[in-house]
Amino acid sequence: MAVLPDELWRKILEIGVQSCGFTYKDLCVCSISCRRLRRLSDEDPFWNHLLSSDFALTENSSANLFPNYCHSSTTSPSSKSLYKIRFEKDKERRIAAHRRAVFRKESQIAEHIRKLQDIESRITEESIKMRESAAELSNLHKVRQASAALNVWQPEVIRGRQKQLVEQCVVPAESRIHALEMELRLCRQYIMNLKKSHKDEKRRLDTAKEELLSLTYHPVPGHKSESGGENSSNVKAKKLKRCRSWEGKQSEKS
Repeated sequence: MAVLPDELWRKILEIGVQSCGFTYKDLCVCSISCRRLRRLSDEDPFWNHLLSSDFALTENSSANLFPNYCHSSTTSPSSKSLYKIRFEKDKERRIAAHRRAVFRKESQIAEHIRKLQDIESRITEESIKMRESAAELSNLHKVRQASAALNVWQPEVIRGRQKQLVEQCVVPAESRIHALEMELRLCRQYIMNLKKSHKDEKRRLDTAKEELLSLTYHPVPGHKSESGGENSSNVKAKKLKRCRSWEGKQSEKS
């Protein structure tokens, strides 16, 4: 390794950064292997390329990151330092975005729970209403039976009770029976719709809880370059393929 000149190692790093898709992690790993690679990997061209590919850094953003350096004519920040500060700011942005996503998901869960409680309360009210209507309908059926029984002969005691039951009914039994039957059908249909809405809302609540669990399990999303377009597995596979092809060409030349 010590036999190879700096120009060759610099060219290797340049190919890795520009052609093989080296990330900042790969460049940092190379820098801890030996002193020479540490010195070469700290050079500005490599980090300038990573800055432009990962963050698309402009002069205005550079001035915002380094206000003290921009006003000084003698000192200027290295590209690696600039990348580090830009990376930390991007990490803070990702943490804040993740925190907002967690808060939004928690508010969604609270809203789903509120809707479930409201649906359950309406189901309870409709069930009570349906039981009361069913009880009134049962009494009206008894009144109708008693009214029909008054037209036939029966003992005076039983006839008196039936007559008293008919007289206590202040509304016509037949019209009220039809109204109650219609009301019961509507109540059953409404309760079925409420139960369906409750089931759908419960499913949405479970989904939101799973998403919140996933967010809390992965507290901070991984850094992604702003150029984007490929996932990490494809990038690593292409990088390995390119490096192997380059190694094959170099072995053929030697």
